[in-house]
Amino acid sequence: MPLTPAAQQRAMFAFICFVWGTTWLGMKIGIQTVPPGVFAGLRWLTAGIVLLLWLRWRGERIMPPPRLIGRLVGVSILLVTLNQVIQLYGLLHITAGLAAVISSGLTPIFLLIFSVGLGQEKLSWRQVGAITLGVAGVLLLFGPDAVAGTLDVWEVIGAGGVVIGCLSYSLGSVLTRPMMRNFAPVQLAGLTDVIGGGILLVFSVPLEPGGWEALTFRWGWPAFLAWLYLVIPAALMATTMYFLLVRDWGASRPGTYAFISPVIAVILGSTLFGEKLDWGQGVGMTLMLCGAGLALRRFR
Repeated sequence: MPLTPAAQQRAMFAFICFVWGTTWLGMKIGIQTVPPGVFAGLRWLTAGIVLLLWLRWRGERIMPPPRLIGRLVGVSILLVTLNQVIQLYGLLHITAGLAAVISSGLTPIFLLIFSVGLGQEKLSWRQVGAITLGVAGVLLLFGPDAVAGTLDVWEVIGAGGVVIGCLSYSLGSVLTRPMMRNFAPVQLAGLTDVIGGGILLVFSVPLEPGGWEALTFRWGWPAFLAWLYLVIPAALMATTMYFLLVRDWGASRPGTYAFISPVIAVILGSTLFGEKLDWGQGVGMTLMLCGAGLALRRFR
């Protein structure tokens, strides 16, 4: 029996939550041996080329309307170029867990703020409650460890990079929704990946130490496998699904994946790596799931 459109959307959302809950680890592994800009540029350029070739094979349109090229380039820079290079350089100086916490706490808030500010959505008490529950869950899940630790200057800079990258990505996500009237979701995903990744690669290869050598892909198997994971499930599949949900749900509701992905990270850490899971973390995960459920619920 085929899934209903609503069930397909929920399945896509679940896939996004899992994959994007594990991408920070993949990025952390990759940038230990590959220059961050080259690593990300190759990832998104490759993903975009694959998507556009697939569209060409299906006989669908690839090229954008000329009047929208400038807007398309601007969105691509926000979504891919600035977001990736700033976040990955920030990730060099902080743990993948802390980066995930920052992104999880800020992504839905920034998405909602930009959506309301640009007139795409109206602020409701349901949205406020969902965001409040999600943020409270993030604080309970990760706050005690953050308070107990000490941040040096480079850690603060790294955290700031993740914040700025998250801000750039959220603004780009909101700006893509009006463009859906002129672009198919896969077409928009492919074009933004190619443009954003291409711009990033053009600047990174000559400017980053080891940039030219990185083009040989002689990175070692951990970095290469991490790159493949980030290209296929994360960039090709999850990003396309995300654009579909932005089109159908609006920008802020798909962003609630950020409340669920950290829960997945904690569960994987406790089951696969023996990391401790206490009652406070359990309450935090519950609040995140409640917040995501409240944001996703459709009132009749």
